[in-house]
Amino acid sequence: MTALDAARLAAVISPLRRALLAATRAEADLPELSDAQIDVLRALPHGTSRGPAEIAAQLRLSRPTVSNLLGAMETDGLVERGPDPSDGRRVAVRASARARELFDRFDAVNTALVTRVSRELDDADRAALDAALPALERLCAVLTDPDAAPSTTHEDVP
Repeated sequence: MTALDAARLAAVISPLRRALLAATRAEADLPELSDAQIDVLRALPHGTSRGPAEIAAQLRLSRPTVSNLLGAMETDGLVERGPDPSDGRRVAVRASARARELFDRFDAVNTALVTRVSRELDDADRAALDAALPALERLCAVLTDPDAAPSTTHEDVP
């Protein structure tokens, strides 16, 4: 079994995400969208709505944090809140048309940026990144859903 340099992995993930976000915003000439706002928009795919509690649970944020975030996003015209059609006592949140356009632009530019900069890496580095994707996806799943059991289809696992 191969040892994982967990400290090194943890130390690179956050700066990588911030650098990618900043470069994407600059390249797409996007307004200042925070990581949290992008995560909320990602949690509200086109045509869907969710309650604030569902969003908080999915993003593993406290309800007050999500409430404040949604309030700011509503003020900026990024989300719309209204009564839940299935239960008028609950609030439903959906991404505005403006937010969907910004998010779609963000996603397209983000993908193009990663494609372009990854060409500056050698073939071995690109292959290593590609090979790491399933493990990173599983790591993310375990972190976002503690009840999720990691897949054991890897050759390293006995």
